[in-house]
Amino acid sequence: MHYRHLDLNLLVALDALLTERNITEAGKRVFLTQSAMSGALARLREYFGDELLVQMGRRMVPTPLAETLAPQVREILLKIKATVETKPGFDPATSTRKFSLMMSDYCSTVLMTEVLPRLERLAPGVRVEVLSNNLTEQPTEYLERGDIDFLIMPQEYLAEGHPREVLFEDDYACIVWKDNPLVGDSITTEQYLEMGHVVQQFSRGRAQAIDEWFLTRRGIARRIEVVALSFNAIPQCVVGTRRIATVHRRLARFYARYLPLRVIEPPFELPRVTEAVQWHRYFDADPGTVWFRKVLQDAANQVGSA
Repeated sequence: MHYRHLDLNLLVALDALLTERNITEAGKRVFLTQSAMSGALARLREYFGDELLVQMGRRMVPTPLAETLAPQVREILLKIKATVETKPGFDPATSTRKFSLMMSDYCSTVLMTEVLPRLERLAPGVRVEVLSNNLTEQPTEYLERGDIDFLIMPQEYLAEGHPREVLFEDDYACIVWKDNPLVGDSITTEQYLEMGHVVQQFSRGRAQAIDEWFLTRRGIARRIEVVALSFNAIPQCVVGTRRIATVHRRLARFYARYLPLRVIEPPFELPRVTEAVQWHRYFDADPGTVWFRKVLQDAANQVGSA
């Protein structure tokens, strides 16, 4: 389809180019070869009378016009997607729709272990893709671009301008190896500071975890001996050592069922964390989105009562 001599399919290519800023990666995003994407860029340059993307060293940098076009093009494509994908109803028993969610591996462990059995019973054909929010410095951008259906994070880190719902609250606990000789049933602040700690590694540019932020504000400096790849790796790094870790209580309880761990109270009170789910405003009334939100809430209620 053309509008004022512009092939509207080129808007999809333009969005991919401005998102990836790389011809090869943009082609992969929309399933075009590198030569086809190069041709699309040439046609876009001719239509707009602008280079749109210019090579600077090994990077392609958008021109001022391209920077202006990027959010407008993304908005247009999202409105089109919402229009064509929203159906009058949603039948979970027969649907083969795929839902994409982004969350931490902590949420994946404590929440999705409740969600997935429900989905298998209620919607055996529905597919789920779970992405780590540690893949990017700005998880909210995935939601803004419509690359995911749901973003689950502590509510203070969610984007403005899109609807959200609180799923569950959690607090923090300490975990140690069950045979750790340095710790009994409780721990003092002095013991806590003297012990080696295991913490999670976040991608560069990401905000601190709430417990780390709080301890820094309090002037409490832990002796960090191990930086683990993920929340789920922390308990395994504690087993067999004299180290300690401060993790979400629900995660601590989950792994204490499978690993030789003891869960003890921190020597000071840490703030609670509120996990919430957010979806794009254009899909607020989409029947499939509404249904999946209900599944998440039902699972979260089970998590909340654990």
